[in-house]
Amino acid sequence: SIDLHVQVIACPCALGLATPTAVLVGTSLGATRGLLLRGGDVLEKFAEVDAIVFDKTGTLTIGKPVVTKVIASHSEGGVNTKDSWNNEWTEGDILSLAAGVESNTNHPLGKAIMEAAQAANCINMKAKDGSFMEEPGSGAVATIGEKQVSVGTVDWIRRHGVVRDPFPEAESFGQSVAYVAVDGTLAGLICFEDKIREDSHQVISALSKQGISVYMLSGDKESAAMDVASVVGIQLDKVISEVKPHEKKKFISELQKEHKLVAMVGDGINDAAALALADVGIAMGGGVGAATDVSSVVLMGNRLSQLVDALELSKETMRTVKQNLWWAFLYNIVGLPVAAGALLPVTGTMLTPSIAGALMGFSSVSVMANSLLLRARMSSRHHVQSREKPHNTISGVSDGADEVEQSYPSKWRST
Repeated sequence: SIDLHVQVIACPCALGLATPTAVLVGTSLGATRGLLLRGGDVLEKFAEVDAIVFDKTGTLTIGKPVVTKVIASHSEGGVNTKDSWNNEWTEGDILSLAAGVESNTNHPLGKAIMEAAQAANCINMKAKDGSFMEEPGSGAVATIGEKQVSVGTVDWIRRHGVVRDPFPEAESFGQSVAYVAVDGTLAGLICFEDKIREDSHQVISALSKQGISVYMLSGDKESAAMDVASVVGIQLDKVISEVKPHEKKKFISELQKEHKLVAMVGDGINDAAALALADVGIAMGGGVGAATDVSSVVLMGNRLSQLVDALELSKETMRTVKQNLWWAFLYNIVGLPVAAGALLPVTGTMLTPSIAGALMGFSSVSVMANSLLLRARMSSRHHVQSREKPHNTISGVSDGADEVEQSYPSKWRST
């Protein structure tokens, strides 16, 4: 009889249900909140993350840059540099040449150039078939007419023949800049503005209060990256600018070597390698397929505030798992001696098979009930946070769900 009692009590149903029931409830809760969580191990890792690395464009910003200004290159005498067609490079020419190259790319800045050129009726040049080449994080080059046109960073155009930079002041601009060069001569540059998500500052603040180290990586120039970091609240010594895709991956690896559990948040193909390497890869829902495919968490609502929701859900789910395991262990620690007759010398009584079976069932039901209570706990917390959420917004920032009004002058003027 005692053997039977012990076998019934020792049935590990509660232990077997402790983790999967909590994870099932957690992932289903995530789905209702627009969070795609790929597996229970993601919840476990995310709950322990102590460093989060953000991409800038499309993550902290809305990822819809617009062209704000086109500046033509001028010689020392103040006369526009002439090409072999004996035409001066005007702002419209620069935009048209850049659009001819960028018509073959899906990069956000390339799309912005195309939209600006279309609005200014400057789309009249096409790249020669087979001449287009793009390097993520650097720029693109193509042959238009008989000329090689390169669009991208300073380093990129220098690799394509430009010797000196006649726009040293461009590095002090608080905007993203793309340089346009023709046959090794700098023709001009194009300035962009990308609005910051209105929830970026709130998210960074919430993460910092939890003791999480926040970093920002950007392929943009230093001044533009620092301006964004200042607005959203990231420490400037944790901002790295002008990084290539492989350098983002290297940075993640270096953080992991410091025994940090690292999450990476990005949205573009430039972030794919870093997202795949990070302990938790997090993709914005509005990002490209390459980013979402390799990420373990996808913010389907394309709102950065969902990152905090996912972190809280992960921590609460893991807390529930631990509660379930403690209850299951406590049940076995107390139940097994009682089933073995530990109370018999003291009280003269012992468990009956029916009571032993009822206790075993009760332990399993308790674990499942505690897991289901996770839904109520998260709903209550979400309700409280919704009431406490401030309604003011940061000046000059925009929600990622908002449509960006774009207006382009019919004639580009440099200032």
